[in-house]
Amino acid sequence: MDIVTVFGGSGFIGRYVIREIAKTGARIRAAVRRPELANFLKPMGDVGQIVPISANVRNESSVANAVSSADTVINLVGVLYPSGKQSFQNLQAKGAKIIARQAAAAGAKSFVHISALGADQNSASLYASTKAQGEEFVFDEFPNAKIIRPSLVFGPEDDFFNRFAALARISPVLPLIGGGHSRFQPIYVGDLASAITAAAGNIETRSKLYEMGGPKTYSFRELIDIILKLTGRRRLLTPIPFQIAMLQAFFIELLPIPILTRDQVSLLRHDNIVSGKQLGLADLGIEPTALETILPTYLKRFRRGVWHS
Repeated sequence: MDIVTVFGGSGFIGRYVIREIAKTGARIRAAVRRPELANFLKPMGDVGQIVPISANVRNESSVANAVSSADTVINLVGVLYPSGKQSFQNLQAKGAKIIARQAAAAGAKSFVHISALGADQNSASLYASTKAQGEEFVFDEFPNAKIIRPSLVFGPEDDFFNRFAALARISPVLPLIGGGHSRFQPIYVGDLASAITAAAGNIETRSKLYEMGGPKTYSFRELIDIILKLTGRRRLLTPIPFQIAMLQAFFIELLPIPILTRDQVSLLRHDNIVSGKQLGLADLGIEPTALETILPTYLKRFRRGVWHS
């Protein structure tokens, strides 16, 4: 890799990917909507190695400019819930198509696209169905692309564990949607970043699809129990039927930053674990990191008696 363009480089996963790629000595363009907010990425590499640039995946000319002369392109763009023009369709389907098309037009040799476990065009979840559309568009535009489907990603800046740990700090009751039986296979963000970097540097003439998860699977309830244990809290865990959760999510979606959406409830109806039918971390020579190794290092700030500013 010589010149690498990373779309979504300032996000949770993106900062780890950029740090990992910087170790290879490649020059990196962090393609983001607001580059002035991505300057924190620069110290992850040598002077001038990492440059935030302006790009909007809904604007094809800005994407073309971002990938110009790049030999490697990585697309990390995605959202957990839509907001205005930042819709699932615009970012995860149409945006993926535009990036892949412009990467091919620029002559890039390698293209890595991050999707998600559960991507399915027939899913009732718009998140999952647009992820599947994005995969199809990517393969159409860049036939030898590498697509990676991770399970729940954890790390110091994650949305899941931090969110529920913060909720447990203020609420005496925590919901178990669908009874808390949905299963996950959490993958450490550092392992995912290593996998993305390895896939990006592996230039082949055929496409590949990877499913990635950690070494163990957990039910939703088990993950909540782990959070409570690590934060030293006892909370009432209340099972919420999917139908009731959908109704509650309808009203929660009216909040500026909803902690639950109907689309997320739809996702929880299905397990989020690898099928075993696709390539995985082992095929890239990566040993998965256990959840129990990393989670205590950043959830300790939510423990009882720890002061929060």
